[in-house]
Amino acid sequence: MENTSNGRIDAVLQKQKEYFATGETRSISFRKEQLRKFLAALEKYEDKIAKALWNDLHKSYEEAYLTEIALVKGEIRSHLRHVSKWARKTRRPTPLTMFPSASYIVKEPLGTALIVSPWNYPVQLLLNPLVGAISAGCTAILKPSPYVPEVSLAVQEMIEDAFDEKYIAVVQGNRDVNSYLFRQKFDIIFFTGSPALARKVMAAASENLVPLVLELGGKSPCIIDRNADIRLAAKRVAWGKTLNSGQTCIAPDYILIHEDVKARFIEEFGAAMKDLHGEDIHEDRHYVRMVSDKAFDRVAGYLGCGDVVYGGKTIREERYIEPTLLDNVSPDSPVMTEEIFGPVFPLITIKGEDFSGQVADFINGREKPLAFYYFGDKKAGWDLIGRTSSGGGCINDTIMHIVNDNIPFGGVGNSGMGHYHNKLSFDAFTHERSMVVNPTWIDLPFRYMPYKFFKIDKWLM
Repeated sequence: MENTSNGRIDAVLQKQKEYFATGETRSISFRKEQLRKFLAALEKYEDKIAKALWNDLHKSYEEAYLTEIALVKGEIRSHLRHVSKWARKTRRPTPLTMFPSASYIVKEPLGTALIVSPWNYPVQLLLNPLVGAISAGCTAILKPSPYVPEVSLAVQEMIEDAFDEKYIAVVQGNRDVNSYLFRQKFDIIFFTGSPALARKVMAAASENLVPLVLELGGKSPCIIDRNADIRLAAKRVAWGKTLNSGQTCIAPDYILIHEDVKARFIEEFGAAMKDLHGEDIHEDRHYVRMVSDKAFDRVAGYLGCGDVVYGGKTIREERYIEPTLLDNVSPDSPVMTEEIFGPVFPLITIKGEDFSGQVADFINGREKPLAFYYFGDKKAGWDLIGRTSSGGGCINDTIMHIVNDNIPFGGVGNSGMGHYHNKLSFDAFTHERSMVVNPTWIDLPFRYMPYKFFKIDKWLM
């Protein structure tokens, strides 16, 4: 894919800043009109985008729709219903010491946004933040991933068909383009990607004090207690790990399992795989491939970090890796120190009576993860949640917390900063401007020098 030139980026950014300065994007009627255009464009290009997802990732239409297209459509519809209320000026209480003034919060768009997305969910993770930018009244430059070229070009075609580049534009290219973009004076950068790259984003953005939303990843633990429903746990874990072939930022990364239920879990995991993907997973059209040869080589390399107790087959020319369970894994091995981002699943066996304590110590000894999954008694699950930290998570499930747009999605610490989805997407691209309005019919003397009424002021405060 050809890199967008620096000169082209400069020209588009300048156009968007000038257009934002006109104030046209601020009206609620304009924002709603653009959201309706966005929804119509997504429906028009749905088949083309789904085909591109198949060609780039071997993602079936059903999975493409459920995990990418439907989520964006739902976000747009929610913003159409609520943006008038979200954007409304709101009055806030004013203390007696400020009588007779009134206080307000004014919701204003931050300005021109940069939205950078990864390759694993290249539609959802690029376009969901765009909904928030449009809803908030911003302009936006989108930078999709070069690792999914057909998707990136299809999205560009859709955006160019729906919007003028002075309002919404797409630029393409590799990390050189990213580096140049991050050095520009945007009003907000919304970045989804790896913690390693996020550090570079923060360093570059700090030169211009550009605010950031960082949606990252990490090693999300999956805890299976001895009192868990093992058959159901195996089914939900298998689904969560094989969705997009494990190339999901909130995929369960590794398993902490009580030794009493490990053998049964391995057996049930195999049975769940057959239910989900048939006798031959390789032949299942719903099973996604690794995005690139580089990704295949990295994930396949983890197979040597332990003993394969389920799966383990690979076909490099197809970038196919069978879902794999690894036992007898060292906590210091690469598969336990690097985010896997693939269908390889290391098992860490927990022995003894203090299961929760050992699990909490293990998790707290590592970077804060994006997701946390616990299978077992709900009370014990809440106890572990209270002793650990993560961006989000589930008790007795995986992945599903991202589906509910009524709760925030985002990371903490190494797994990200800032949240979005629904109103929080609007908030991410909005500045809450505090305003005090004071009438002129009276001018109380309390605040003025030489503070003759200081004793009264002090009493009131």
